[in-house]
Amino acid sequence: MTGGDLGRPSGHLVVLDADSTLIREEAIELLAGAAGSLDLVAAVTERAMRGELDFAASLRERVATLEGLDVAVFERVRLQMTPTPGVHELIDGVHAAGGRIGVVSGGFHELLDPLATRLGLDFCRANRLEVADGRLTGRVDGPIVDAHAKAASLDEWAEASGIRPDRTVAVGDGANDLEMLGRAALGVAFCAKPVVRERAEVAIDRPDLSQVLALLGLRG
Repeated sequence: MTGGDLGRPSGHLVVLDADSTLIREEAIELLAGAAGSLDLVAAVTERAMRGELDFAASLRERVATLEGLDVAVFERVRLQMTPTPGVHELIDGVHAAGGRIGVVSGGFHELLDPLATRLGLDFCRANRLEVADGRLTGRVDGPIVDAHAKAASLDEWAEASGIRPDRTVAVGDGANDLEMLGRAALGVAFCAKPVVRERAEVAIDRPDLSQVLALLGLRG
């Protein structure tokens, strides 16, 4: 799901945010619920998504509260993740039109990879959580997927797919999606924070990803 030989698609590249876009939940809050730090993490997440905090610093602060969690928590949290209504229709529609679709997330590969595979997404990029002796250390492993990394992923996947920049679409809800939405030919605010609604070209207020198909000319 990272590029490879994808042929020369004739459709669009659609790149989705994960938390509160591809899925209804904020996955880090599900982890925080298991760690007993939900109130703190939820408050920091809300401020970060509104653009009031630096995303990378806020992520490190939130991940630090997860120190000591057993990796078995990943399976429990995956069962709590709910794909947003309409996502199957969107993926099928994009693929039927010869396009590609991916997810890029400030969340975590450990939670997102199985879902991305099950949904049939072409690309998936997220952060990784550092683990030692079967437990989370409270640190992120590797570079953080921030706003710049999200925008860069859109560029990289478009080039890998042979899709022109004027056929790229980005969909997200938080301030860390703004650079990606601005880089795409069409940026879609999806049930988004006020700062995103104000700056995106199009806003969708109902949690139904199939509505994106109309923006692609794939639904009347």
